Amino acid sequence: MQGHSKYQGGQLKVKTLKIPEATITRLSVYSRYLAHVDRRGVTTISSGEIADGVGVSPAQVRKDLAYFGEFGTRGVGYNVKDLYWHIIKILGLNTTWSVVIIGAGNLGTALSMYGGFRERGFKVVGIFDNDPHKIGYRLNGVEIYPMERLKEIIEREKANIAIIAVPADHAQDVANLLVETSIQGILNFAPRALNVPDHIELRNVDLSVNLELLTFNLAVRRNMKGAR
Repeated sequence: MQGHSKYQGGQLKVKTLKIPEATITRLSVYSRYLAHVDRRGVTTISSGEIADGVGVSPAQVRKDLAYFGEFGTRGVGYNVKDLYWHIIKILGLNTTWSVVIIGAGNLGTALSMYGGFRERGFKVVGIFDNDPHKIGYRLNGVEIYPMERLKEIIEREKANIAIIAVPADHAQDVANLLVETSIQGILNFAPRALNVPDHIELRNVDLSVNLELLTFNLAVRRNMKGAR
């Protein structure tokens, strides 16, 4: 990821520097932890306390934050609310992102029910499916539309992000339809690689791959114990 950001006078200044993707992932974790301690009434926090709370080293916390400027005071720490909102701005969560979900099966239904979306600034504005028996029903208050209305609803609701939760053999067809809309980012849960133009940000979430990485590491640990 390119970009180096620094806050000056309330504005986010961007310089050219490669920011590790893992850093952005950890920033999300930091923001959740800061929200948690803020609810407990904590006003000031150190890098060591953040590190203990999320399971990394204090040096890692300082390094991650240093990509974006100086936020704390040496010997005092960070103001919890200020640091939280700085990270929220860095992550682009200081605005609402309108989301559509393609696929009203088990996964799409579960995603539509996830309360964390709204808490983090993501608003599901439409769900789409090709099953006529599902059209017109609502999931968590959101209407299920036919695929034929995809472009219309995306334009009407000014949706920015689409979540693909359809079987693998239909995922590329769905992506092709989304390319013809104003969607800027796609989160793909289908277990296949998708081809989209460079102007669309694509992220793949393969649950099976992550489980298999987990079982691989568990098998390695088991073999290491057996070899002792």
